[in-house]
Order: sequence, then C-alpha cells, then structure tokens
Amino acid sequence: MKDQLVEIVKGALEEISAAKTLEDIEGVRVRHTGKKSPLSVLIKSMKERTPEEKKELGPALNDARTEIHGRLEERLQEIEEAFDGAAEWVDVTAPGKKGPSGHLHPLTIVQRDIEDIFTSMGFEIADGPEVETEYYNFDAVNVPDNHPARDMQDTFWIETKSDEDRHVLRTHTSNVQVRAMQEKSDQGIKPPFRIIVPGRVFRQEATDASHEHTFHQFEALVVGEDVSVANFLHIAESFFSQFFGQDMKVRVRPSYFPFVEPGFEFDISCTICGGDGCSSCQQTGWIEVGGAGMVHQNVLEAGGYEKGVYTGFAWGFGLERLAMMKYRIDDIRHFHGGDVRFTRQF
Repeated sequence: MKDQLVEIVKGALEEISAAKTLEDIEGVRVRHTGKKSPLSVLIKSMKERTPEEKKELGPALNDARTEIHGRLEERLQEIEEAFDGAAEWVDVTAPGKKGPSGHLHPLTIVQRDIEDIFTSMGFEIADGPEVETEYYNFDAVNVPDNHPARDMQDTFWIETKSDEDRHVLRTHTSNVQVRAMQEKSDQGIKPPFRIIVPGRVFRQEATDASHEHTFHQFEALVVGEDVSVANFLHIAESFFSQFFGQDMKVRVRPSYFPFVEPGFEFDISCTICGGDGCSSCQQTGWIEVGGAGMVHQNVLEAGGYEKGVYTGFAWGFGLERLAMMKYRIDDIRHFHGGDVRFTRQF
C-alpha cells in the first residue's frame, strides 16, 4: 500500500513539473486529484480498512494529498506568471482579429429616421421622465378625474405612502408637451415653436400581435399664432412622404382626445397600393395611423401660456406601428422578444 502511494505521488509530481500550459495543469489536476484518480480511490478504500491500518495509512494519505495539491498550486502560479510576462509583448505585425459587430434595433432606426426628418423641418427634440407624476400625466393634459385611463386596470401606478404624491408609468408622451412649454415660458420664450417627443410608454393591456404593454410613441407639437389644421396636414404629408419614400396623402376623421379640441384621427394612403385599394387596407385605400387635434387651451395654460392667445396642434403615433408598416412586420411582439434572428434582419 505504501509502495503504491509512493508511485502515485512520484508520477503526479513528474506530470506537474512537465505541464507547460493552463490546459496541461488542469488535466494533471483531474487525473491525480479527481474523483476517479488513484489517490481518491485509495482514500475511499480506507473505510474498509482495520483501525490499525487506518492509523498507519491515514497520515500518509493526507501527506500525499497535501503534497500533490501544493505542487499543483505552485506550478499553476509559475505558468500564470510566465503567461503574463509573454502577454506584455505584442507582435504589431500580426494580422488583427475582427470581432463581431452589432447593429441598430429596427425601432432605433425608425426613431432616428423620424428625428432626422423633423429636425430638417425646424423641430427640436424634447425628452421627459418615464415615471411621471399624476399631474403631468393626466391633470396637465386635461384628462378628467373620471377618465378610464386613470383606472388601475388601464395604467401602471407606482405604490406610494401618500395619495397626494401619486406616480405612474407614463401612458403617453404628452406629459413632455407641458414640461417643454413650461420650460420655455419660464425662460420667457414665446411661440412659435415646434417640438417632437419620441419615447417609451406603458399601458396595462393584454398582449397580442398588435398590442404590447410597453411600446414607443411619437408626438409632435406646433404652437404659434393662427396655427390651423391645414398646417398639420401639410407637415404630416411632408413627413410621411419622406419617411416612406413616396407621395402620401393624409385624411382626418372626427374623434375625441381630452388634450385637443377639436380632435381627430388621421389616416394615410396605403403604402402598398398607393390608395387604389388592396387587401392590406381592406380595399379602402387608407390605413389608420394615429390621433391628432388642436391643442386644448387648458393644456396651453398648464404650459404657462395665456388662454386664447396662441393656437397649436399635436399629433402622434406608435413607432412600432410605423416600423411594422415600413418593414412588413406582422407581430409587434417581435420588437421586444429578444430573438436575434429577428433583429439581425435590419
């Protein structure tokens, strides 16, 4: 038994000394200290030995294991130090290795395209918090106290100790309209001005191919003197024509939104058939895109401007909706699904 133990230790030390790389030293460790190594087999066999044999062989086994482990640590440190020293020298003539390059998410591409088009038309980009106060998310944009959007089943509310300091995950980017106007009025800046607000919003609703609880929204705000729906139609048609790379028409239909008066929904001519009628637009020649309207005077007042002095229009749509139309994407859940097979297509 002792002779066998001596041979095991001798063989292990010889292999440890011969190891040149980290892979070599790992192989030696597994062969001589692993569960199936000769040393481990001898240690396991001790439970079958007599008390006298255990008393005689136990210390020898412990010494052998300690010696092998100690030499392994020493050799590992020697190899790592040698490797570090070699790594300090770099062959600058060696060909480089090109790593994998990433690319922009389709929503980022669409948002940047939108921002480029609007900034070229004189708009500035505004931003605001995603966790918003109840005042800016609802009160400042003229949403009444009994509006369904304030219900727990429609909105993600943040738990607070006081009902006077309630916060919510913003349900739209309209909150930034008021914040941007307040900032300008505080600085003494009077209309006209043009603002766009792209950003992420949250709504507590069921998820399906066309609905998500988290999505991106875009809004545009124009405030000045004698601003009318005709100004909206011109800017909207100019934007969509540039975005889709073809002549686009816009039409409006009466609708209700608390922050505008009058309010309307707007459609664009079908990007597939050009307005002639096809299966994509259900033979109507039009595709519904978003909502718009003339900014309510209460919203202008919340922004710091006197009622009845200025007019303006606001309009918005979902970025995912626009990306789905442009890239022929059939399910909104692809955008946030995390499947690289989808994002690699853009």
